[in-house]
Amino acid sequence: MEHPSAQKLINKIQVDLFKNGFDAERLVTDLKKLREYSLEENNPVLTKALRLTYEHIEANGAFLIPIPDDEPIEGEELITDEANTTENNMESLEYLVSLFSDLSHKNNLSDLREYNKALLAF
Repeated sequence: MEHPSAQKLINKIQVDLFKNGFDAERLVTDLKKLREYSLEENNPVLTKALRLTYEHIEANGAFLIPIPDDEPIEGEELITDEANTTENNMESLEYLVSLFSDLSHKNNLSDLREYNKALLAF
């Protein structure tokens, strides 16, 4: 995201997660605000990722999506134990938030698409 306020908000989210741990209510509020900046920047993949992420957290009270595989195999689904866990996947959430800050790398955008698929399938 290019908007300076969006970058500050991403940084705030990262610091909050590191210092204070997972707080669903605060995180959802911040993600909704971040989505407003995304709408202004007209990035549909990011906008969708933000919406799906906060809806997932609201519905589950946790972030339960694993980090996408490095090399997704076309037409093949990988079943992992992590997909069925009820524990917060903080590493995955922190990685997802880090993707928001720089979408100029094609791998970041690709990973966001994978997160979108996983969130929709959850």
